[in-house]
Amino acid sequence: MHPEPAAPARRVTTHPGWLTAALATGLVVCAATARFTGAVDPLQLLDPGVIVRWGIPLTTVAGELSMSLTIGLLLLGGFLVPETGTSARRMRTARYAAWSATAWAVTGVVGGILSYADVSGQHLGAPGFWSGAWSATWQLELLRAPAVSTLIAMIVAVCAYAAPRRSGQAWLCALAAFAILPLALVGHAAGSSDHDAAVNSLAFHLVGAAVWVGGLLALLVMWSRLGKGAPAVVARFSTVATWCFVAVGLSGVLNAWIRLGGADGLTSRYGAVVLAKIAALGILGGLGLQQRRRVVAALQRGGGAPVRALFVRFAGVEVVVMGVAIGLAAALARSAPPIPQTSVERADPALALTGYPTPPALHAMSWLTQWRVEWLFTAVAVVAVLVYLKWVLRLHRRGDRWPWTRTVVWCLGWVLFVYLVDGAPGVYGRVMFSAHMLGHMGISMMVPILLVRGAGVTLALRALPKRGDDTLGPREILLSVVHSRVFAVLANPVVASVLVLGTLVTFYYSPWFDFALRTHTGHVLMVTHFMVSGYIYAWALVGVDPGPRRWSPPARLLVLLVTICFHAFFGVALMTGTTVLAPDFFTTLHLPWVVSPLVDQQSAGTIAWGAGELPTLILAMLLAGEWYRRDRADGARAERQAERDGDAELRAYNDYLAARAKSVAGSSREKD
Repeated sequence: MHPEPAAPARRVTTHPGWLTAALATGLVVCAATARFTGAVDPLQLLDPGVIVRWGIPLTTVAGELSMSLTIGLLLLGGFLVPETGTSARRMRTARYAAWSATAWAVTGVVGGILSYADVSGQHLGAPGFWSGAWSATWQLELLRAPAVSTLIAMIVAVCAYAAPRRSGQAWLCALAAFAILPLALVGHAAGSSDHDAAVNSLAFHLVGAAVWVGGLLALLVMWSRLGKGAPAVVARFSTVATWCFVAVGLSGVLNAWIRLGGADGLTSRYGAVVLAKIAALGILGGLGLQQRRRVVAALQRGGGAPVRALFVRFAGVEVVVMGVAIGLAAALARSAPPIPQTSVERADPALALTGYPTPPALHAMSWLTQWRVEWLFTAVAVVAVLVYLKWVLRLHRRGDRWPWTRTVVWCLGWVLFVYLVDGAPGVYGRVMFSAHMLGHMGISMMVPILLVRGAGVTLALRALPKRGDDTLGPREILLSVVHSRVFAVLANPVVASVLVLGTLVTFYYSPWFDFALRTHTGHVLMVTHFMVSGYIYAWALVGVDPGPRRWSPPARLLVLLVTICFHAFFGVALMTGTTVLAPDFFTTLHLPWVVSPLVDQQSAGTIAWGAGELPTLILAMLLAGEWYRRDRADGARAERQAERDGDAELRAYNDYLAARAKSVAGSSREKD
């Protein structure tokens, strides 16, 4: 008997039908949900027409899917797909990303036109419609933010058509993800009473969902081309998807709570849709868990065609459920929540200017009792501490040691940061120049010293795995940053000092200060700049992480002394100034427990002058300690060298002196 020939292995190919199914499901669910919530009902006044009412949510579904696919493809090409001697696969991801980015841009343009019709209450093509749409797009934030996102999509599409290599696709992936952030400023939760928390949570939600959905869609599109690299790609994306699931879940709960106003809001139609989204998220979490336990592990063990086919089926079901969630979200964005968009109470100037009510009068206990959570920065701090501790535990389990003092100062740095942004400095810093300056000095001068001495980069390089397939993992990205030319320039002590001092003066004596006090975007940019510039400055002086070659301790100490002198001049300028900075803001507040804006500004100058003393003392002591240790090390090295060669250097020096003395004596005798 002859053995039966083995059945040929079934080749798993790309399944574009899953992408079509996700789009179709999203559109159907969006239409049904919009009808259920009344989002597409005719308006009694200034109704833009049926095309606009239905077109906006349906276009949103198509736009979000194409945006997600673009990000996912660039994520694969830039970070996840192993390289095996050719860039063909990455070139194909760039080509597909160019097509999806083009679709993203087209849906953005269509959505912008429909949104203008909705805002203006005009039918498409009405007299003066097109000229009005162009001017209104750049005047109204509701239209300007999506337009900015659409412009970035166009840039991504054009660059992707050039078929960039790995690093180029990585940069385009970051740019495409950045294009999502303007949408959070005008999202369906951005007009709530807690505006900052709503915007922050929505930004996390949108970015996390786009990376999660897009990565899974990209895997299905590129599946037949991954070949032997499929297990590594799936395992890496599984880690990314886990982080995205956490971000989407937590931010979604916070966002829904803000819009619902409590558990009673769940009984409304809006609440019913929220519950449906929660159910979809739960299903996705269960599917992802099964995928991670069964399929990903089997792929890493070398599973053949049946396992690969199982992955496609799991992933296909997941993207369909994701289409349902996107359809629900698009309809929800057009639906009226139980708590409507808040109208700013003009009786409270602080609420009108900052979005937060006036805090109670400042007294001694207020520095401990006044708190208001800044969800964005608090989340960053919590993640930074947890990831650091996880890395320390990883080193401990493999038998490596990590100094406990570094762990303590790292955690203390983030605890101080949370107090400065969530505690009294953050609360009163929104309405008082003096409290604002206290927070500024702490964030830019004290917190960075603690973080720099925590050596987070060194810990990451020891704990993160190294990739050997020419892809950009977290460790490779970190190494490329610390050894880049840009960082070498910025980390120069003189450049870092000029950056800190120059932007300090520019910030307070320009409209940026007023912008940071009034808007959420300005506030986030301000805190981010304070942290980053302060960290670079502290690293340039007392950093312990790898990076560009550092100057000698005496040279860095000289830079420190010059910097603190100019910093003191800035404080004196504020103390003696007679003109209120950001006058339209502070003179409008009329806080009863603030003597005058000018007096408070002069107090801020005193804080700016005095608050630099303690950080400067700490930096000087650290530099002096490094100087002392370096001198001792040089001395010990010289002693060991002397023991090995019989103090040859000293004997050579003595011989040189003897020769010079003999030469001088001979010259004297000749003169005599």
